[in-house]
Formats: sequence, C-alpha cells, structure tokens
Amino acid sequence: MKFRYTDKKDTRSGFGDGLLEAAKKNPNIVALCADLTGSLKMNDFEKNFPERFFQVGIAEANMIGMAAGLATAGKIPFTGTFANFSTSRVYDQIRQSVAYSGKNVKICASHAGLTLGEDGATHQVLEDIGMMKMLPGMTVICPCDYNETKIATMAIAEFDGPVYLRFGRPSWPVFTKEDEKFEIGKGKLMIEGNDVTIVATGHLVWEAIEAQAILEEKGISAEVINIHTIKPLDDELILKSVEKTGCVVSAEEHNIFGGLGESIARLLIKNHPVPQEFVAVNDSFGESATPMELMKKYGIDKTNIVEKVEKVLKRK
Repeated sequence: MKFRYTDKKDTRSGFGDGLLEAAKKNPNIVALCADLTGSLKMNDFEKNFPERFFQVGIAEANMIGMAAGLATAGKIPFTGTFANFSTSRVYDQIRQSVAYSGKNVKICASHAGLTLGEDGATHQVLEDIGMMKMLPGMTVICPCDYNETKIATMAIAEFDGPVYLRFGRPSWPVFTKEDEKFEIGKGKLMIEGNDVTIVATGHLVWEAIEAQAILEEKGISAEVINIHTIKPLDDELILKSVEKTGCVVSAEEHNIFGGLGESIARLLIKNHPVPQEFVAVNDSFGESATPMELMKKYGIDKTNIVEKVEKVLKRK
C-alpha cells in the first residue's frame, strides 16, 4: 500500500477537534487547562461548553488534583498542557491522585518530543513515555497524525481508566483515513514486507513510511507497523511480524531509554529474540532549532531509519 498526503495539520488540532466531538456526545466530559488553551486547541471546547471548562492558570499540580476530584464525582476530566508540564512537573500528583487509585483522568500532552523545535530543551520532553508507562494501570497513547489523534481522543473518552495521550506541535503529514477504526492496545499494519520490521510511533510513523519507500528502491522489503498504543503493547502484531522478518527497527521521538524500543526489546527477549536496532534520541537533551533540523541532528528521521535497517539486516 502506498501512502501519500495532501495536507499537513498539527496533531494538537486533532486533539482539540476530537475533544469537542466527544464532549458533544457525553455531557460528563469536562476539560481543564493550565493557561495554554490556544496552544492545546481547546478554544472551541471552552466556547461551546464554558460551564464545563476550567482554566486553572499556571498551576499544573492543582489541575491534576482537581481532575482527580472531578473523576471521583463521576466526571470525565481531560487535562491539557505541554507534555513536559503534564509529566515531570506533576509526576507525584499523577502517581498519588490518579494512577494509584485508578482515576478516570485523561492527561493530554501537547508539544512532546523534539519537534516543538524553537522553544528549546527546557520545553522539549524526551522521557515522558518512560515515566508514564511505568505507572501501574496507566494507558499510554501516541498517535501519528491529525486524524489518528482526533479519533484517539474520542476513543479515550469512552475508555474507563487513566490515560496519557501524547501529541505534538508542528504541522505534519495527514496520511491516515478520517474514518479508520481506533482500538486502544491494537497497532496497525501499515505496509507489508518480508525482510525487516519497522515499528514506529507518533511523528515517526510517517518517517518510517518514507524510509520504506527508500528501502524498496534498494531492493529491501520493509514491513511498517504503527504502534499508537505503547501501553498496553500489541504483542501479537509485533511478534507475528518479527517471526516473519527476523529483525526489527524501533523508531520514536523519545529518549532511547524507557520508550517504545525498550518495550519491544522486553517483548522479544521473552518470546522471540531477534536483532533489534533503535531509532531514538541517544541519552541527550535537545536544543533550539527547527523540528526537521533537530530530527536530523539527533538521529530520528527517515535517513536514520534506513541506516538502522541496513545495520540490523547485517545481524540477521
């Protein structure tokens, strides 16, 4: 299957649009924001449901506590701020008030990874997937484009339990269908192949698709899997693919420690050990530059995926 895109839209807009649609269907959905309503694209929710919107200001820990209280009262709270402030700044509150008691809180995190770009290292978060997936009972989702982010947002509104939804700032190719089914915990086989499995998440799904086209020209048949749900991982889909191809490359906009790649490695070592290479930021903070400049410098673009595929094939 050939993937093309005719439009670019930021995934945070997918969140904003999905939140509005979900709220129209369910009056128990409420939203809280930490002074970043425009950046999180929550304006339309606030406009349409002002009585269900809480602007808490720059008080992220208080926001999580309020969300836990609203969940206790039967509401379905969606919190919104940057990924860095959604995790590192409020980890204790999430652990104690949300995860420990299994509260039905949706922690929605924009500007994740390197691709928020010029805001620099203090706002870029590359360890959040690891932090959140280590919390017992926490579901972790990282959609790949606008459409998938929209349907993921709507899906978590119907899911009972704490969720971390991770998305980004930049305009990105829209290549999935508007009406695609989104099932939490089930990945998507994007392109079939026989020589190597590429498992990607978030923005890097598109990079993996572009890498597959380059590899095809080199005579290499790559299978591409979109893992939008990092926890729980779709063990069955990944194992079925690597049993066929015999090697895997994981690709993510995250630190090499604690992310998708480590989850895949744990799965493989327990069930079907094969050579694996990692496309991820190598134990580093970011810096200020454009998204594409950062992806290239920190080794997480399509060129790096191609290089790691060629490397892992030599280890088969």
